[in-house]
Amino acid sequence: MRIFLIISFLIFILDNVQLQGQDLHFYIEQAKVNSPLIKENQNQIEAASLEVERLKALYTKAQINLSGGYLFAPVVATENGKNKLVLNPSGLEEDYFGYDNSSTNGGMYQGIINIDQPLFNGSRYEANKELTMVGSRINENNIELTTHELEKFVTDQYILCLQHYKETEYLNSLIEIINNQKNAVSKLVENGIAKQSDLSLILIEQKTLLTELNKFNTYYRSSLMDLRILCGISDTSYQVLENIDLQLSQDNSGSRFTYKYDLDSLSLAASQKVFELKYKPVVGVFANTGLNAVYAPTLLNRFGLSAGINFTMNLTDGSQRKIEQQRTEILMRSASQFKDFFYNQNSVRKNRIVEELKSTDERLILIQDQLNEYQRLLELYKLELMNGQISVFNYVSILKSVVMTQRDFVLIQTNKELLINLYNYWNW
Repeated sequence: MRIFLIISFLIFILDNVQLQGQDLHFYIEQAKVNSPLIKENQNQIEAASLEVERLKALYTKAQINLSGGYLFAPVVATENGKNKLVLNPSGLEEDYFGYDNSSTNGGMYQGIINIDQPLFNGSRYEANKELTMVGSRINENNIELTTHELEKFVTDQYILCLQHYKETEYLNSLIEIINNQKNAVSKLVENGIAKQSDLSLILIEQKTLLTELNKFNTYYRSSLMDLRILCGISDTSYQVLENIDLQLSQDNSGSRFTYKYDLDSLSLAASQKVFELKYKPVVGVFANTGLNAVYAPTLLNRFGLSAGINFTMNLTDGSQRKIEQQRTEILMRSASQFKDFFYNQNSVRKNRIVEELKSTDERLILIQDQLNEYQRLLELYKLELMNGQISVFNYVSILKSVVMTQRDFVLIQTNKELLINLYNYWNW
């Protein structure tokens, strides 16, 4: 028996530890940790750092490669009226059948190590590095945007869960009231003060409330599972969520949403720099060494080396440079226009939400006063019912009105929390 009590106590402790801390903050953090979009952007940032290393190697480091080849081009030569197979033509044959020696050189034997070293490529490396790093900053901003969106979506779903749970709470309280009245009416029926039909009305209302309770319990469990799906949590146990009290964030004249358009402009400017690199000279040196021969008998004498310098420069391409500059300016102007439009739109949006919140607060005050009056009326009706001064039908009618009013109150509370969350989302 003692062992059973210890095991039960440990299970109780573990269950409570599991449920501790699973408030709104817990769900938001789990959504961030499990978000595939955040992970993808983090991977893109890591890949960008490796791309910078690759660009440095491409534009500043020597490239070494090994090339080789073998070409076998025999001919049938006629000498002194006799035909003979010549596997390695020297080029001196005058009468022969086969590929022209001028096109094949009689064959090819090649094994060469090549070294290419680009010069003066610092500006190319820096321009491409800048473009890559802007892409990395875009990924960082995407992480912030995704995180902010997750905070809103998770909070919205959390609020909906609380709504359904509050609906079960007030239904439980009303069921408790109706249970008490059922017992009281039963005694009145036994004493002949109330009719059996009065008790039937109470029982019908009790069943109605129990049905509603079952429905909203199902809603709550379903909403809770949706919340966990959104956050990437596999837990399916029942849990009572902690209540929240959202507050409006301090008014923000700027907006981190617009940073996206700043990054778009930076990306366009960096792309323009990379494009204009094609108009700068390309200079490099090269060297190679190895075997390069066309006649097998002299292979040992054909090991050597060579070196040189190459230079290319674009002189004209039909004014593409000017066209690309104009195109970039137009696209940057679009980014600026989107930014200005967002500021104007967001200001109106936030003002509208504030006005809706004021109206919602006024409605909550009115409904709260109404609920207080209903509560006092129920207390009076309960005493009058016990004394047989009113019918059960009137009491049940008032109880139904309380149910509807309480539900409206919860819905308006939920709407208020959603509006605050929406305002905080855009005021960022």
